[in-house]
Amino acid sequence: MISEGHIVLFAFPQTNQQKGRLRPTLVLRKLPGIFDDWLICMISSRLHQKLPESDEIIDSDDTDFLKSGLKVPSVIRPSRLAVVDSKILIGKLGMIGQKRLIRIKENLAKWIKNT
Repeated sequence: MISEGHIVLFAFPQTNQQKGRLRPTLVLRKLPGIFDDWLICMISSRLHQKLPESDEIIDSDDTDFLKSGLKVPSVIRPSRLAVVDSKILIGKLGMIGQKRLIRIKENLAKWIKNT
């Protein structure tokens, strides 16, 4: 079962609609309604692409890194979003800590509001 804060695999499409490769993805929130749709965001190992106003790095010395299931330090990219049916999310690698999840959601809201 998928829950907020889980890290799963998803073939994130590129912005030009070309097929993307399978990558770790953070599950942010279930959408309201009768469908099993979830808001997700991309995770990348390309730390140099971090956007300071919205992205967050999870590093190997962070307390929730081992539980995340990530193999290398990564950048969580909430500015790279998708809404998908849970049926196309593959597996469960792990999960991030609750404090980190809250911080990511707050930073996403600030970024959207542009404050």
